Amino acid sequence: MSQAHRVLLEQSAAEGVDRVGPTTWQDAPAEHEQDSAVERDRLLRPRNAWWLWLALAALWFATSPVRPLLDPDEGRYAEIPREIVASGDWVTPHLDDLKYFEKPPLQYWATAATYKLFGQSPWTARLWTVGVSFLCLPLVFAWTARRYGRAAGLAALLALAVSPYFEFVGHLNLLDGAFSFWLDATLFSFALAQCAPLASKSERNWMLVAWLAAALAVLSKGIVVGVLSGATLTLYCVLERDTRPWRRLHWLAGVPLCLLVAAPWFVTVSLRNPGFAGFFFVHEHFARFLTTVHERVEPWWYFTVVLVIAALPWLAALPAATREAWSSEPADSQFKPLKFFLLFAVVTLVFFSASGSKLAPYILPAIPPLVVIVGVMAARRSNFARQTGTLTGILLLILGAGLAIYCGHVYGVLPAPFIGWLLGVGVAALLILLATDKLHRSPSRLACTVAAAAILGWQSLLCAFAAIPDRSGHDLLETARPAIRPDTELFSLDQYRETLSPYLHRTLTLVHFQGELAYGLSEDPSKELSDEAFLAHWNASNNAVAFVSPRALPSWLRRGLQGREIARDNETVVISRM
Repeated sequence: MSQAHRVLLEQSAAEGVDRVGPTTWQDAPAEHEQDSAVERDRLLRPRNAWWLWLALAALWFATSPVRPLLDPDEGRYAEIPREIVASGDWVTPHLDDLKYFEKPPLQYWATAATYKLFGQSPWTARLWTVGVSFLCLPLVFAWTARRYGRAAGLAALLALAVSPYFEFVGHLNLLDGAFSFWLDATLFSFALAQCAPLASKSERNWMLVAWLAAALAVLSKGIVVGVLSGATLTLYCVLERDTRPWRRLHWLAGVPLCLLVAAPWFVTVSLRNPGFAGFFFVHEHFARFLTTVHERVEPWWYFTVVLVIAALPWLAALPAATREAWSSEPADSQFKPLKFFLLFAVVTLVFFSASGSKLAPYILPAIPPLVVIVGVMAARRSNFARQTGTLTGILLLILGAGLAIYCGHVYGVLPAPFIGWLLGVGVAALLILLATDKLHRSPSRLACTVAAAAILGWQSLLCAFAAIPDRSGHDLLETARPAIRPDTELFSLDQYRETLSPYLHRTLTLVHFQGELAYGLSEDPSKELSDEAFLAHWNASNNAVAFVSPRALPSWLRRGLQGREIARDNETVVISRM
């Protein structure tokens, strides 16, 4: 370690400065030149940066109001808050008027509050998760710029904005976007605390922020927060042979703060529902990890492929960035945040790869720490924005063309909205490629332009996917709606299609189906009709509608189901008794 490095670190510790510039890695003239160019650019000056963030936010939210809710998850996480508002019960979540304890309530509460303020619609259903996912962009930029300079922060922002995986998950009404923000905010705050002077006010404050963010992460998706962060910290301390981070957690103030925020709901819902603790902690955590009871089985390498897809635009830079994160920080640093972030990404990948239940969004929390690592290295490469932009533009064109070919083969005639959104993909891709050619001498303008166009391009591709038939119950209900009055009885046979209830603003009576509602039905069996009771009631009715699985419909017709078909897609047939 050079004398200059040692002096810089000593000055930073003495002054309580959190940011350590690029020279803490190695002397690299290209890095200094690029960082200076970014610092001089008026686009990123504080007064102008607000306009940049507003523009990115406007683009980020651009398509949220026009996309229909997608089956199954978007419908589920739109319906649970609707039932909270309808029932007034903010403690016990319900889905289809049945107790639903698979996840904690933070997103349900936030969305229900949004409904009360702005009414129920697809964009209000998505507002919380899409909004909090967007906050990952300034979070990554601010943290990286604080520690390693604006050039590194801008490169990290660009890497996150062009990731197709981050864009798609962040724009869907899932729990993973908000969970990732709170978990990564925990990591970033913890890293700032560990890099602060020992026993300083800065250390204490950042650790309290970390404890608070961890509590919100627990309320977003459960106790996996403690597993991932605790395993990462343990592994880091073992490898570094350093137990100091454990002694700097500020347990006496942090644990009570975390419990004060996270514990009240768990206590209250357990008192009201004796079966909650066993189902939530055992079935939804341990059984989900150790068994295949949830029937989401994938090969062990599944998340490695997901990670490659997430990193495609900057995949070539990832190996070198990980090597430098592992070995390039000064050996006598009191804490090595990049190495810690790398370990967190590895722990997240290994943990979920070992799980018996695998869904693609699970490893989203690993992506922001990885783009920080890539951004710090990329700050020394003047061509990173150009290369990343070129690859992003090409990927958009390839994926757009591939989706068009697939849909043309499967569906024949492509719907007009689908074609329109694909044109949007092409425009965004061409804008990116044009920017890489014309703006390569201005790193900050190029990075911001590519990030903005990529945000719009990936959304356009998502909208094209949403326009494919059968992805949502919206179009089916538009056809069937004239036959559904406020007093019409609604039944669901051999299926529960999650997007129907949010659009109907009604729950359905289940017949011959349990699925994810099995626990709720076990708590209240009266909510499910037997086949015989349903047929007798149905055939005597003159104002009822049934949503039937096409595969089960022939069996129901043979058993005497009467009525006329009023709508159909590949997932559901709508039968009216009117």
